[in-house]
Amino acid sequence: MENQNDLPNHPPKPRTVCCIGDIHGYITKLRNLWSNLETLIPPPDFQTALVIFLGDYCDRGPDTRHVIDFLIGLPSRHPNQTHVFLSGNHDLAFAAFVGVLPPPCDGSGFSETWREYAASEEREGWFKEEGVYEDMHLQGRRWAGTIRVRFNAVKGIEYKGSIYDAGTTFESYGVQHGSADLIRAVPDEHKKFLADLVWVHEEDDVCLETEEGIKHCKLIAVHAGLEKGKAVEEQLKFLKARDTRVPKVEALSGRKSVWDIPEELTEYPTIVVSGHHAKLHIEGLRLIIDEGGGFENNAVAAVVLPSMKIVRDTDILAK
Repeated sequence: MENQNDLPNHPPKPRTVCCIGDIHGYITKLRNLWSNLETLIPPPDFQTALVIFLGDYCDRGPDTRHVIDFLIGLPSRHPNQTHVFLSGNHDLAFAAFVGVLPPPCDGSGFSETWREYAASEEREGWFKEEGVYEDMHLQGRRWAGTIRVRFNAVKGIEYKGSIYDAGTTFESYGVQHGSADLIRAVPDEHKKFLADLVWVHEEDDVCLETEEGIKHCKLIAVHAGLEKGKAVEEQLKFLKARDTRVPKVEALSGRKSVWDIPEELTEYPTIVVSGHHAKLHIEGLRLIIDEGGGFENNAVAAVVLPSMKIVRDTDILAK
């Protein structure tokens, strides 16, 4: 009997794409979510899936080191999958502190990134250990600093060491928060992981199931989103270059400016998928997958395409 997929007019089965939201150092949540994805998705589809991690692997939760170990091990455990690891704003800052960000393309020093935000240095308690900080990117100094005002009024909780809540990341490597000893404590394979993170990922043909049938879309994955008021090609060029001349990368750190899909992307159906915003928000082709937000009692979520199924670490699935 002929296989339906071998018939000339039978379209190929759409590839499964899993977009996984911010993990923030919660290894148990990550393992549970991965197990649920493995249970929910048929084995042939799961083993050949494109898996896009949307960034923010570190801080807040207690197990950053184990999270990165898990992610580094995925290609050997699932060699037929494709794994994309986006940089989040927290990961960029961690990379800046341990010295693995690409240097500014114009030859300038990282200290040039401090100027615009210098008025915040005292309040945010930027890292300032002599012999280490002098040419560190702004976000590395903010990440490893000690926040002066301990209470985060926006979230209603205490900061965990720094404005980035990086204290738990230091602890996961057995180092006191704010100590340059972390630079030596982070294994080389973890530094390579941080150094290799991409700022944006594009796919030309990703499928969605709709009431009218399968819809073919372009997909752009970026941690926070694309700025609405800037030309998309200009933004993509900047993100692909990982241009570290700027003190703050809006596509990795922004809020309102990157919430919506830029209007020019509506000319061809384009999915824009992000984490970062501490929300699970799906509106048309704009997917924001960050239900966890780094909060201990919130779920870490993923969206599976083409079905648009939301999967959480807390889901109880029949094995």
